[in-house]
Amino acid sequence: MNLANKLTLLRIILVPVFVVIFFAGEYNGGILSALIFIFAAITDMLDGTIARKRGEITDFGKFMDPLADKMLVSVALIALVDIHRIPVWAAMLIIGRELAMSGLRIIAAQKDIIIAASNYGKLKTVFQTVAIGILLFPSSTFLGSGFFYHLGVVLLYAAVIMTVWSFVEYYLKYRKILFNV
Repeated sequence: MNLANKLTLLRIILVPVFVVIFFAGEYNGGILSALIFIFAAITDMLDGTIARKRGEITDFGKFMDPLADKMLVSVALIALVDIHRIPVWAAMLIIGRELAMSGLRIIAAQKDIIIAASNYGKLKTVFQTVAIGILLFPSSTFLGSGFFYHLGVVLLYAAVIMTVWSFVEYYLKYRKILFNV
């Protein structure tokens, strides 16, 4: 197993660790879970870069990397909803879009079509990752209150807008795959 795949596997392992620590305690668990999320997000950036640079793109990585990302983001959003840091509808839109895109990519792959991430999709990922990273810090901490909290909220709403926009963009471009038109 190459380094990129090990980083993907590490991210998958960190998901339940994140959940357990997040719900272990509001303050200490919140800080540690925020740091775990940030570390896992960094592994997401690294694994793709390493795989491309080394020419080690594998079927495992193609399948598991996006799955690991969706798992991490989904549990973090659900955790934030649970502690009332973000609205349910925002989490549902982001998670719903991720599931719909996974379905679209599976249908496309069956027809030997690869759907690459669009610029809006990439930007959405950056905004949502930074927003989640900030919002995971407990409100009693410097990074979880005041300016940083509001920055996290603004970035989350920007991510929601890009989530919807990028999904519409993908849908319009690839609707023929879905409906055999």
